Amino acid sequence: MKKFLYLIGIIAITVTSCKVTEPIAKKEAYKAMYSEKPLAILLMPPINRSTNVEAKEYFHSTLNVPIANAGYYVIPPFLSMEILKKESAYDSELFLDGSLKKFGEIFGADVALFTVINKWDKASLAANVYVEVEYIFKSVVTNEIIYQRKADVTYNASVSTGVGGIYGALADIAASAINTAATKYVNVARVCNAYTFSDLPAGKYSPNNGTDGDLPAGAKEFKVTLNSNYK
Repeated sequence: MKKFLYLIGIIAITVTSCKVTEPIAKKEAYKAMYSEKPLAILLMPPINRSTNVEAKEYFHSTLNVPIANAGYYVIPPFLSMEILKKESAYDSELFLDGSLKKFGEIFGADVALFTVINKWDKASLAANVYVEVEYIFKSVVTNEIIYQRKADVTYNASVSTGVGGIYGALADIAASAINTAATKYVNVARVCNAYTFSDLPAGKYSPNNGTDGDLPAGAKEFKVTLNSNYK
């Protein structure tokens, strides 16, 4: 009898641990985005904590498209970057926890987007590029975080030569290694940003504005493998 009760207990624990969490609606996950209704987004220079010194520039240049496609006005990134440099505001680390009111006054922005690049590594033999980035939307009025996601993305650059057998496998490895080495950082950044902002609440300039609140929000922290086919 004790063994039977023990078995029932184990089954109950297993069933409970395997319970699937229901997705949260976007209007609940991103309440502040729906209440503040931001229009203009300022792209702050990325905070680069990776070993790839070029990641900052490439990543910054690919942020505007998916955000604009979601229905927001993005302050022209090249113009804003030049102004931020002249105003000694190129190091976003200095402003992440400070007042953002000045950015609202200068650029007319409602939100400042901070990105923190924690990892950007290539593994040619594995045909992968590993990227870890945090995205933080902060209101320039309240300084509160109104949208945040953490992405752990593996960009797969493997290719197939179409040749079978052991020689084909070796050829695939060699071709994938070459393709990974030649992969442009901008392509990796573009795919990473497109996936991350796929659940961004629709802005004023989107036909879905005000109608997408009941759709499921993506996880605030996610891990995914993507390739160049993702749009």
